[in-house]
Order: sequence, then C-alpha cells, then structure tokens
Amino acid sequence: MQKILLLVVGFVVVGGGAFSGGMRYERQKNSGARQDRQTRMQQFGGMGGGQRGTRGNNDLVAGEILSKDEKSMTVKLRDGGSKIVILSDATTITRSVDAPLASLTTGEQVNVTGSANADGSINAQMIQVRRDLARPLDK
Repeated sequence: MQKILLLVVGFVVVGGGAFSGGMRYERQKNSGARQDRQTRMQQFGGMGGGQRGTRGNNDLVAGEILSKDEKSMTVKLRDGGSKIVILSDATTITRSVDAPLASLTTGEQVNVTGSANADGSINAQMIQVRRDLARPLDK
C-alpha cells in the first residue's frame, strides 16, 4: 500500500514538474510572437502607439502632416518628433480611391511607406490618408 502511495505521489510530482516546465517553455516561445505582433501594430498605427517600423525594404511613418509643398512634407510623429517625407510623381496617394499629391492637406493623419535616405528622410512610395476619428464624417 505504501509503495502504491509513493508511486502515485512520484507521478504527481513528475507530472507537475513536466507541466510547469512546459508552461515556462511555451511562455518563453510566445514572448517572441507577442513582440512581433506588437511591432506590427506599431508599424500600422494600431494600439501599440508606435509611429515607425520596417517592412521588408520599406519604412513606414505614421502621423499628422505639419507642412507640405510639391516635393516634400513633414509628418509629426506620435512621440513628438517629425520626419521629412520626399514626394514624387510615382508616389501613390490613397483615400478610398487614388488621389493626387495636391489633395494632401496640413493636419491630415497619414501612413507613409517608402525607403529611408541617409539623412533620415523617407522617399514616399505610398501615402495612405487615415480618417481622423475625432472629426465627424463630412455629410
């Protein structure tokens, strides 16, 4: 009887240790996936609250247009900094449909995808204008 009790206690201890070890392993394994999700959310201006990330060979900038001319615009980042974005005729502007460069206005929220220059500016390939949720839709 005592051997059976000792055997059962041994199985419970070994099983509990294996379960605990498996939980630790899974938590450690998933921490990388959680970080990847958070990075993606930051890249696209989601709940992560970030403003710049890297996607392949492209950089992404998200924020408010502070100023704009025919060749560039300055975007205010969520951390208070700013980023110069270089515009060209090849830059695609999207709202619900493609739009011309002239349609960009100061104060709009944008996501910019492009390649980084050595000086830190971005050559825009695509600009997505985001609707400011604080403003009501035009009727």
